[in-house]
Amino acid sequence: MKFGRLGAAGSIELVEQPAPVAGPGEVTVSLAACGVCGTDLEKARGNYRTAGILGHEPVGRIASRGPGVVGLDVGDRVFVHHHVPCYACDVCARGDFTFCPSYSKTNLDPGGFAETFRVPKENVERRAVLPLAPNVDWDSGALLEPAGCALTAIRRVGLPERASVFVLGLGPVGLLYARLVRALGAGWVGGSEVSARRRAAAERGGMPITVDPREEGAVRRAVDTATDGRGVDLAVVATGSPAVARTATEIVRRGGTVNLFGLPEAGSRLDADLQTLYLRGVRVIPTYATTESDLAEVHRRVADGSLVISDLVSDRIPLERIAEAFELAGRPDASVKVVVTGPSA
Repeated sequence: MKFGRLGAAGSIELVEQPAPVAGPGEVTVSLAACGVCGTDLEKARGNYRTAGILGHEPVGRIASRGPGVVGLDVGDRVFVHHHVPCYACDVCARGDFTFCPSYSKTNLDPGGFAETFRVPKENVERRAVLPLAPNVDWDSGALLEPAGCALTAIRRVGLPERASVFVLGLGPVGLLYARLVRALGAGWVGGSEVSARRRAAAERGGMPITVDPREEGAVRRAVDTATDGRGVDLAVVATGSPAVARTATEIVRRGGTVNLFGLPEAGSRLDADLQTLYLRGVRVIPTYATTESDLAEVHRRVADGSLVISDLVSDRIPLERIAEAFELAGRPDASVKVVVTGPSA
């Protein structure tokens, strides 16, 4: 079978290897689609301090199941989450599941960009294989993981009633975050993004105002106009830029929250006046990844029509051209969300 992996000097290569076999408690899945995530791009650039396995937003059909698997049948349409917490350690006992020490140690074999991949027993047992409703298409399924990350973040930071929210960075995950806070009752949602194409996608999804952050003072003016100069309840940093994180600390209200949501580049620093943050009571909360329960909730919302996300997929590229998919996904001016398609598409 074919699968995509990191090559030399950050290249993406397509290689052949034997298809994995499902052991006891495991399943294998034939790929239909897998989104190219910002973390995949950062792994290719060498900016992410985790294992270099690519592809963690896959959907497909159950190809085989090992002994002991119940509730999943060959041919079922599923989304598969790559990481699961142990639910037994002290971190999990506090509810911080995505920060569980064993969370990132679970993964798909050989990754989501494979014609067929194996799902470990732990993932199957902990309900990381989510059957898709008949009306949830492959595109929506491939966006469940980033949407789940947004929901997990929203739960962690807390969303005040009728909150004002500003999303800095309207890439695919920032766009999903904006749509979710609107669905959850935010009173006003604005955003900033350098890509005109992605600003248009935000406006199409119901965002009343988007600005180009390269225009001097544009973010501050938009926030002041919407909040009568008070600042927003929640500023979401949906990009890894330290400069954007600093801007977020400057546009929240007294007692407001900054959510560090996008992946920061390794070694980057937050340059902010800590005394000002202290005196204004600004909370800075990082969030990471998602859980099975939040993925199930996002799936329910997509299935019942209260969250529409499939229109964010701008490009579908076959696995055989995975290097092209990564190149396109890295160009915000040319794409919104790129998915790689497989044999079950």
